[in-house]
Amino acid sequence: MNISKSLLEGLRSAKPHLRPQIYFKASLTALSHAMEDGLLFAKGSALVIACFQQERFYQQEKRRYEKIAQNLDQVYVIAVGEKNVAKSDSPYITIPLSANDSFGQEWHLVIISPLYTACLVALEHASPVNASNLDSLRQFKGIWSFERDVSISAAQLLLDRILVYRPELAAKIQRAKQQFLNPKELSRKSRATPRATEIERLFAERLVNYLQASQFKQIRAYRTIMQAERRERLINLITNVIRSSLNPQEVLTTTVEKLGQNFPHCRCLIYRLDSQGQSMAIEYEFLASGLVSMRGQAWCLADFPLFQGLLSQDKAVAIADIHWDSGLQTHPHLIAKLESFAIRSCLLVPICDKEKKLGILELHNCGTEGYLWKEDDIALVRAIATQVGVALIQAQAYSNLENFNHKLIALERSQRNLIAIVGHELRTPLSTIQVCLESLATEPEMAMEFRQIMLETALTDSERLRQLVHNFLNLSRFEAGLIAAHLEAISFTEILDLAIAKIKSNQSLVNLPEIEVEINHILPSIYTDGELLMQLLIQLLDNACKFTQENGKVRIRTRINNLQNQFAPIPKMLEVIIADTGRGIENNKLEAIFERFYQEEGFLQRTVGGTGLGLVICRQIVALLGGEIWATSNGKNQGSEFHFTVMLAN
Repeated sequence: MNISKSLLEGLRSAKPHLRPQIYFKASLTALSHAMEDGLLFAKGSALVIACFQQERFYQQEKRRYEKIAQNLDQVYVIAVGEKNVAKSDSPYITIPLSANDSFGQEWHLVIISPLYTACLVALEHASPVNASNLDSLRQFKGIWSFERDVSISAAQLLLDRILVYRPELAAKIQRAKQQFLNPKELSRKSRATPRATEIERLFAERLVNYLQASQFKQIRAYRTIMQAERRERLINLITNVIRSSLNPQEVLTTTVEKLGQNFPHCRCLIYRLDSQGQSMAIEYEFLASGLVSMRGQAWCLADFPLFQGLLSQDKAVAIADIHWDSGLQTHPHLIAKLESFAIRSCLLVPICDKEKKLGILELHNCGTEGYLWKEDDIALVRAIATQVGVALIQAQAYSNLENFNHKLIALERSQRNLIAIVGHELRTPLSTIQVCLESLATEPEMAMEFRQIMLETALTDSERLRQLVHNFLNLSRFEAGLIAAHLEAISFTEILDLAIAKIKSNQSLVNLPEIEVEINHILPSIYTDGELLMQLLIQLLDNACKFTQENGKVRIRTRINNLQNQFAPIPKMLEVIIADTGRGIENNKLEAIFERFYQEEGFLQRTVGGTGLGLVICRQIVALLGGEIWATSNGKNQGSEFHFTVMLAN
């Protein structure tokens, strides 16, 4: 017998009036099950032949056919054997086909009983590329019919094919043909009866039910696919925002908005944690319509011991209903806190980088009923929290890199300034000293008056060199933390008088402006280091005198700052103001003047010498003394004021 010829071809040859149609697998499954249910309802004797193509399809219906075969002895199951299909006669007869048999590509079900006949023959017509994942899209070309003569013709062809594989069943198959395929009985058995009509009605009802069930499964599958696709799109959207932006504000704003839109009646928020793990105020929030905003609130459910254990292990906390959660029942204050913002259920997911917590991502369901958070919901929020963690670390790394680059630029600028300024400041006095000494050495007859001038000039410039080296050494010692302040109660006016006397005796400062001290009251003692305070005053006075004309003034005044704080005691501070009528400082440079090597004029165009280290040293000294220093000015040629504070002793 030719096993390459399909049953559909043979049946159409015998019954030319049959017209094949296209069926999806779901439709054929519904037809098969409805036909089998009619068989179970009819009871009595029957011939049943089913071909399942491959063994894996037969295994899905194995129990159903075991039930069908309980009271029948003419049940035949055909499939291409893969593992477990072997020749068997109990509880029904199995026939393993060879792999190249055309029946392996067909779906057959033939039922013949005295009251009921049905025939389904279909050849697989087209399948999707990945049929294992899209099984419902498989298509078949075939026919189905209740006509007894069609069923008998199909059964005849099937039984003949069975004999090819199981010739030992010849006697059994012969009895089946005599009992169910006898043409003499055709007209009598096909006569309509009330019982047959009931079977056909049952078939129609079951067919509709199975088709509806199949449709519901498809709808559910499509809904699942759509949800998965929507969530995949959401994750991709947030990932793309992270990749295209290094601005954490933009990333977090987009995250809460897009995630919140995915859940109805929800509030979505993100709050960050500081370096100590404490929550910061809520900045990023999405609200469903009608919900109260929590923006700016100091809110951190992660602080509650009930949640800390899970969140510390990087696990999500999902509460379906705050009124029925057993863990919350012992924390009525927490329930009240949740109720104050209409929260009925909530989901908390930590935002982490390795073992470090960066923040918390929360969803609050504010509906009238609780919400059971599904595994898919938690997986989605966790995936997004992971992406947010990456974004925060990425933004922090970029910020650190930017700061590092700024520091490198500043360092490079400082090095250039150092080379230029130090070279200029060293070369000028050294040249002067060299000229003076060479003149003294080569001109023995030089008048005593000129010799004295040469000596004084050399001494002045050597003192300038000494001060330059002293400033560099002092700054390096301050920055290395090698200088400590020895605080004690001393008189400010005594230190000020010594500093003014030192300034006036400085021979390098010629044509000094008038220095006025406007302290009309007796000052209390200050708690400071006298030597460091002296150095600070000398540096500020020297700076003021250098940049003030001879006919200008330098004024020194003080005031006591009475700061009050109800939470912590703040020591009273003495504020010292050194004001001058000199060239002033532009407003945008009031902070820059305290930077290393900063000078308002270029070093080659300067009218006043210096390395630009004096104010840097002043800031270091004030920091050691526990105070602050700052400058104010009305602008160019409007004079300037330098303020600093020191602690009072009582």
